[in-house]
Amino acid sequence: MVDDKGIKMVHRIETIVNDLSKRILTYRRDFHRYAETGWIEVRTASLIARRLDQLGYEVRVGASVLKASERMGLPDPETLEMHYLRALEQGADPEYAELVKNGFTAVVGIIKNGDGPVRAARFDIDAVQVQESNDPGHFPFTEGFASVNPNMMHACGHDAHAAIGLGVAETLATLKHELHGTVKLIFQPAEEGVRGAKAMAASGIVDDVDYMIGGHIGIVPHACGKVSFRLAGFLATTKIDVYYEGKSSHAAGAPERGKNALLAAVTATANIHSISAHSKGKSMVNVGCLNAGTGRNVIPATAFMSLETRGSTSEINEYVKERVLRIVDAAAKMYEVQKKIVFMGASETAVGNQDFIEYAEKIVAENRHIKAIVSEPILLAGSEDYTYFMKAVQRRGGKALFMLYGTDMKETHHNSAFDIDERSLPIAVTTISWLLLSLNNGMRTVV
Repeated sequence: MVDDKGIKMVHRIETIVNDLSKRILTYRRDFHRYAETGWIEVRTASLIARRLDQLGYEVRVGASVLKASERMGLPDPETLEMHYLRALEQGADPEYAELVKNGFTAVVGIIKNGDGPVRAARFDIDAVQVQESNDPGHFPFTEGFASVNPNMMHACGHDAHAAIGLGVAETLATLKHELHGTVKLIFQPAEEGVRGAKAMAASGIVDDVDYMIGGHIGIVPHACGKVSFRLAGFLATTKIDVYYEGKSSHAAGAPERGKNALLAAVTATANIHSISAHSKGKSMVNVGCLNAGTGRNVIPATAFMSLETRGSTSEINEYVKERVLRIVDAAAKMYEVQKKIVFMGASETAVGNQDFIEYAEKIVAENRHIKAIVSEPILLAGSEDYTYFMKAVQRRGGKALFMLYGTDMKETHHNSAFDIDERSLPIAVTTISWLLLSLNNGMRTVV
């Protein structure tokens, strides 16, 4: 499938990436040191946009690649402003920071060279709410690039994803004249909590895409040099916050005048956890946070619930979600309290196109740094909002896949001591760059 010209091209890419490896490492450590969580990635997004601009990409940011009304889990205006100012203090690019502030931290770099298919690759950029370890054995701490931002850490590898994306951008810019068609490099905010992809997909940024690639580092653990394109699917999910508002009163002096929000929340919680399983696949629901009340002798006037639903298919997740909403409403009526429901995040199920997966496996095998291509389907226990991009592309006849780049890890994702083997970064850059370039003529021929 890969002719001599193709072999020479992948070896050329390997040489380019090898020369870029120190810069890619610098990107990763810089993003790691200044970790920013979803919708406040002002420094990260602004520096990515500036570098893409310097490389000659057409750069689109903010509202041009993100539908504001579809954003979920957006911090309040005061929080957004505070982190915008902090980003400036920490070295954000002022021009682009102004364009991505207030929860518009989406960046797309576009490179074109004549006629050919439109390809896209997505890289998520946000950190998680974890306080990074200061243990002497934690490599980022000992090397001086542990996160300086409290309770924000790249404990899921998105610093690596952003660095890989910039590495791909540099590689393609060097090989622009070898590119036929268009490549869009999508740097997505707020993947954690599955909040950001829906808004970007709704902007139409992938509506013309023929081939879409996403990926994640570390799902194949202890495996630097291994890749996988075969996933057993993502879990669909919905993240929901519920606010109950009743009326306070003296618990002994005038209990009949109170409207007990706590009892509404407790009743809802008990019944939510009693929702029947679905016969056609895996379903889950969890109330993870429940806060209510102000004192032992006061009828609780307010209550807050934070919960999530999941399903092995979007239909099963919808089944659970509908019953959750019905229970939340019934509990409010039972205790005569008001309710407010806020959707904080969501993702669907999606699967890669089998022919595209088989094509990618054959192409990637030409990368001399790939030690193995994992052929067994990998079941992910979590969710991934990249599925919104996948489905948007597939609905219009395009093809999409999700790949995993292996790395060696000391701890699991979202752990305070999480870290990656940085040798995996150039391997991922080479793999994605070669896969994108190989699609010059679609899946018919290589290069």
